[in-house]
Amino acid sequence: MSNPKAYAELTTLIKRAHALGTVGELLGWDEQVNLPPGAGEQRAQQQAALAEAAHAAASDARIGGALATLEADAAGLSDDQRVVAKHARKDYDRATKLPAEFVREKAAQDSRGYHAWAKARAADDFGGYAPVLAKNLELATREAGYLGWGGREYDYMVDKHDPGMTAAVIGRLFGELKRELVPLVREIAASKVKPRDDALRGFSTEGQRQFLREVTERLGFDYNRGRIDVSLHPFCSGTGSDVRMTTRLKEQEPLDSLFSSIHETGHGMYEQGLRADELGTPLGQNAGMAVHESQSRLWENQVARSRGFWRHFEPRLRELFPTQTAGVSTDELYLAINAVHPTLIRVDADEVTYNLHIILRFELEKKLFTGELAVADLPAAWRASAQELLGLTPPNDREGVLQDVHWSGGSFGYFPSYCLGNMLAAQLWYRALALRPALEEDFARGDFTWLLGWLRENIHTQGRRYDALELARRVTGEELSPKSLLRYLRERYGALYLR
Repeated sequence: MSNPKAYAELTTLIKRAHALGTVGELLGWDEQVNLPPGAGEQRAQQQAALAEAAHAAASDARIGGALATLEADAAGLSDDQRVVAKHARKDYDRATKLPAEFVREKAAQDSRGYHAWAKARAADDFGGYAPVLAKNLELATREAGYLGWGGREYDYMVDKHDPGMTAAVIGRLFGELKRELVPLVREIAASKVKPRDDALRGFSTEGQRQFLREVTERLGFDYNRGRIDVSLHPFCSGTGSDVRMTTRLKEQEPLDSLFSSIHETGHGMYEQGLRADELGTPLGQNAGMAVHESQSRLWENQVARSRGFWRHFEPRLRELFPTQTAGVSTDELYLAINAVHPTLIRVDADEVTYNLHIILRFELEKKLFTGELAVADLPAAWRASAQELLGLTPPNDREGVLQDVHWSGGSFGYFPSYCLGNMLAAQLWYRALALRPALEEDFARGDFTWLLGWLRENIHTQGRRYDALELARRVTGEELSPKSLLRYLRERYGALYLR
């Protein structure tokens, strides 16, 4: 390399900017887990001040100087250094084109938006929340304009979460999935096979905490470098040696806490699997939210809903909850674990219907950005789409447009990542099975090391080297598509409901 000094300066500076960003994540985690109810405005001011400092670090002119030096002699860079320089340039351009005052304004709005959403959801008051949503849309449009995406604002929001992805690509993939998934859902819903509604009830929250801790630790989450707490909406934040997860606990719905915990564990193990020596550079950062979701959904669904998984963990579940499971057979338990019940709530949805919830959100938020749909008309549009896709109509906005936290923080373009992640997870699953046909026998022994190791090698340690579309091609040998996901849903749920 012809200029090691410039590369060292670049990595030092971008690592500092990244460190400030992780402090913001920690404040966000604390806001949803520990913050006193009356401290919301003060936290908004703290987040705004920190965002301003992080933005100043990310837009430091010395980063631009180091990049210019390296780009002038790009032929002298190694493959790893080219990855770092490429993504550092994109991040730097984004930071320098956003005015500091805008960054501060948006950070404060994001924090206030969360509290406005929580209040509106509790009161079933979309009217009180609508101005916040309208403001967030206006900020998103301004942000896209600053960065040269005028007229393509929704593509900009999608690209923020999944580099290289566009609304057109998503629309094509979702259209293919929708055509086959809607009739499959209807076929399963019409099945005479029904899981027992009373199979799992009265599970103490303390017992649930113990079980999910044992499960997530066995899967591979390192609790020396992470923790799990309780919040209104399960999430995972942090990276490297400080990963924070949350779940929620319900005595009458023990599977909710278990599977939300496993879902967040997938996210957490991805963050813990990134290269520690490159933490803060593009080689030590995740590849985007679709890839992130592929990790969480793979562990939550393909792994944790498998026969092999429950051959190992069912005895322990019965040991912890002998009374609650006494009248439930193994087959009844497995059917309850893989229950299909169309629901209005995305986070409560089974994996057969889940992607219809994402298609609904994608179609609506795309219309919000094109102007086809006004904020005031969103609740009615939501109800109509829910009826069309799920066969259900929300009785109120709490169970409709107000159910998700994402838009309150301006996270538009995020929802498609869930469905794209499901597609990638299914492709990864079948590739893993091709390489190790007895994978479920590993699970039955409580051994998840091969799968985690394979994901670490092919996904986690690659950082931002490849986007979701390129990762799919390289790791699975196929273009990203809904084919594997549809195959998986037919195989697992067809065997249970369509026999």
